[in-house]
Amino acid sequence: MGMDVGIQIDVAALRDLIAGGAELELIDVREPWEIDICRIAESRSIPLGDLQRRAGELSDDKTMVMICHHGMRSYRATLWLRQNGFENAVNLAGGIDAWACEIEPDMARY
Repeated sequence: MGMDVGIQIDVAALRDLIAGGAELELIDVREPWEIDICRIAESRSIPLGDLQRRAGELSDDKTMVMICHHGMRSYRATLWLRQNGFENAVNLAGGIDAWACEIEPDMARY
């Protein structure tokens, strides 16, 4: 089972989990053109519009951190996943933009 971190996680907590070797799956729900600009290295792309169709690719045995630009699309994705049995889905509050501001200042922003 994943860690109980509530429905949202902030970028500092995510950085610490990654650094600590936590079993995570990072799912980026932005569009491919957005991911071309910047992404968290370990993340996997599943655009929000494809999430329902591709939900079978996901596993609920580790914490899934949903990522988007500012945290709104990924929040919707997190709620949908939780309503459909993925209890370990959490939203990255502030999205990739907060990650760029606080964790990776050299990351491209848009």
